[in-house]
Amino acid sequence: MFSLLMAVTLAATPAWKTFPPPGPMPAAPRHGLAEVNGIRLYFAIYGVGEPLILLHGGAGNADHWVNQLAAFAEKYQVIVVDSRGHGRSTRDSKPITYEQMADDVIALMDQLEIEKAAMVGWSDGGATAIDLAIRHPARVSKLVAFATNYDLKGTQKGGGPAFSAYFARCAADYAKISPTPGDYKGLQVALRPMWRTLPNYTSAQISSIKAPTLVLDGDHDEIIRQDHVKELARLISGARLVLIPDSSHFAMFQQPVAFNQAVLGFLQSR
Repeated sequence: MFSLLMAVTLAATPAWKTFPPPGPMPAAPRHGLAEVNGIRLYFAIYGVGEPLILLHGGAGNADHWVNQLAAFAEKYQVIVVDSRGHGRSTRDSKPITYEQMADDVIALMDQLEIEKAAMVGWSDGGATAIDLAIRHPARVSKLVAFATNYDLKGTQKGGGPAFSAYFARCAADYAKISPTPGDYKGLQVALRPMWRTLPNYTSAQISSIKAPTLVLDGDHDEIIRQDHVKELARLISGARLVLIPDSSHFAMFQQPVAFNQAVLGFLQSR
């Protein structure tokens, strides 16, 4: 009887309240640590085709894109990156900001001799991708901004079991792969000033984005206001808006098939 009740309870839990943990990332045919802007920035490359750069969320790492990798690498040269201080990348004394992380991406593209790439950014990675589209428009072929805000008015208080599980996974990953495995709390301390003050892009800056854009989110995002997501899409000329049903800030884990279909459908459109 207990097992039956547990099964019924689990079945009744909506996907958007869960955090299905991502599996292991396959070995990359090419990977390394690029010396950029005073740090060592980890990257890995999969597949062939037009370049597609994936930018992960705050406190996370590039391996969190594992549910997307196979589908994306069938059609694109996929470059995953550990943002400065995250995952296998190092950090220095400079403040972590979206602008700084965007500059790191540009420096990596220069080293890899990539003139232009499509950007898919999630949460903090989404804000970084937006910064790239604003300040480096010639380097961005297409933009996917997933579960991100462009100013602080776009956030709301939220959380829950999925967030707790995500940050627990981030801590475990950091201890396993970081060059400073005991400094996860230090990374959190370094991120808090950015989270408290940024992003702060103006409507005019957002409206200046010329890259074809997909604004994407789960329909139950816990921390990003849905009206703000819709405003982001409205401000960018020609932008598409997709809200993935029964998913939250973690739609890439909760509804990977729908997420991948939305992104690939947009990237392959003309």
